[in-house]
Amino acid sequence: MTAAGLPMAVPAQGLPPRVRIHEVGARDGLQNEKGVVPTEIKAEFVHRLADAGLATIEATSFVHPKWVPQLADAEQLFPLLGDLQGVHLPVLVPNERGLDRALALGAHRVAVFASATESFAKANLNRTVDEALAMFDPVVSRARESELHVRGYLSMCFGDPWEGPVPVAQVVRVCRALLDMGCDELSLGDTIGVATPGHVQSLLAELNEEGVPTDRIGVHFHDTYGQALANTLAALQHGVTTVDASAGGLGGCPYAKSATGNLATEDLVWMLQGLGIDTGVDLGRLSATSAWMADQLGRPSPSRTVRALTHQEQ
Repeated sequence: MTAAGLPMAVPAQGLPPRVRIHEVGARDGLQNEKGVVPTEIKAEFVHRLADAGLATIEATSFVHPKWVPQLADAEQLFPLLGDLQGVHLPVLVPNERGLDRALALGAHRVAVFASATESFAKANLNRTVDEALAMFDPVVSRARESELHVRGYLSMCFGDPWEGPVPVAQVVRVCRALLDMGCDELSLGDTIGVATPGHVQSLLAELNEEGVPTDRIGVHFHDTYGQALANTLAALQHGVTTVDASAGGLGGCPYAKSATGNLATEDLVWMLQGLGIDTGVDLGRLSATSAWMADQLGRPSPSRTVRALTHQEQ
């Protein structure tokens, strides 16, 4: 380790020179908190993440407050982020009403949240997979008409707590439907963290075979079985350059109880910097931000890198 608390950079063959981190802590992370985080703290969290160099920070969700009360302050939060320059602030929109709310506040990037499995579509959206896609179709169409960038999240891409392993062809079908609908990019979610590297590369290869280009794909891994970084590396070896992560490892999934925390952004940045891959992120500032947020939440950060760097500073 270097004196500055960073890994020694030793590039590996066949990896991209730069990776875009899609930071989800302020939305995917905080929506799983038992208590409601004050709006001002959320706003400061996003500002600190931006100051650490993250250029894509998912800000909030325009889901009905009944379903996600932790993000009921979306209308109050989003205007507090208007001073951020050069930072993309995507928001989740579950339906046309959510899109209306996002448009009213001037959002430029939105995301819809689909499922690869019937069981999770029912639990999360109270619809079948095809019914959910039909619901998203006008949302994506209207968003594109308004010149918004649209991301399509796809959960349960590798395993489902009710259905078990998910067939690759099943995932590919829904991915293809989201792209045909007009989504600009996809985020492949390992919602319960059961993926392994071979499975990741198999799915990516099959997506390519079915006409889904790698540059339209992002990956979103959970660390339930300690596989998130290994799976990320497998995706990078395939050419993926967009990786979702959550500052401090915050988050899970409120509708899948076996889902534990997201891949910690600090752990991801540590690996990428060690591989000589550019992210634009200042690991020291990011780690300090996550330690600060952990203090706000009243518990230690789950991120191993945050704990290690914080311990070194004491």
